Amino acid sequence: MPFRITQNMMNTQLLRNLNNNAMQMDKLQNQLSTGRRINKPSDDPVGISFAMRYRSDLSANDQYQSNTDAGLSWLSYADTMMDQAGSVVQRLRELAVTAANGTNPQQSLDIMKQEVNQLYEQMVDIGNSQFNGKYVFNGQMTDTKPYTLDGAKDEATDDALILFEIGAGVRIPVNVTGNHVFGKPEDEDNMFSVFGEFSEVLTEGDFSKISDMIGKIESRMTKMLDVRSDIGAKTNRIELAEARLKDISLNVSELQSKTEDADMAIVITNLKMNENVYQASLSTGSKLIQPSLLDFLR
Repeated sequence: MPFRITQNMMNTQLLRNLNNNAMQMDKLQNQLSTGRRINKPSDDPVGISFAMRYRSDLSANDQYQSNTDAGLSWLSYADTMMDQAGSVVQRLRELAVTAANGTNPQQSLDIMKQEVNQLYEQMVDIGNSQFNGKYVFNGQMTDTKPYTLDGAKDEATDDALILFEIGAGVRIPVNVTGNHVFGKPEDEDNMFSVFGEFSEVLTEGDFSKISDMIGKIESRMTKMLDVRSDIGAKTNRIELAEARLKDISLNVSELQSKTEDADMAIVITNLKMNENVYQASLSTGSKLIQPSLLDFLR
């Protein structure tokens, strides 16, 4: 049995369609203005879950990149200080080799002693180096000055490591401790003890003891070179991690863009099409919904 289509039914259907068209245009205009396909969870419940995961990954990745930058800065500064310390030790060795020559008069040895004392003070300054207000050679006790001018040879530093997280579950130490660089108080080649002993034997003018100092200086020099090599290895590793993090950031950003961002060409095309449909609907509706009974009877 056929249904009777009333004027009220046609009017209701027309208004419903006009409202749907208007809502679709509003959605497309919102996408056009924001540049995003997903502006609220209801736009794509599945897509928004992926988008939130991508944002979380990018946030964590940004923190890891910040850690790698900080770690590289710390290691670069430590390497610079190690270079300066190496220059001091090299100069000390040169003095020891020169002083070991039995033809040097005591006056020359006394002049060398003055330079040795100056080099000692320079080495203590290096041991107390600070980066961003933190003592770099005192382990995790970065707010405590590790060495004093009068007692450096008897002072030990904190051996705790400063770990930077450069990836999920990946942590790497970025600091070197004074005990490893300059030696512990009980070490025969403790850098500060060597300075003191060298200064004493220069005062005594004992050339055999001066020759013995060369071995201790070279021993400490070798250990300092090992520390510097370790710094270089850590730097290379962090640089590789940094490059990997940048690649990850780029890939996740692309996935996020594909999930969230709108294809502007498609949005504009659909918007124009919906505007035409809406205008056609209004035109048709103006003929369907007559303004008066006379127009209806006409």
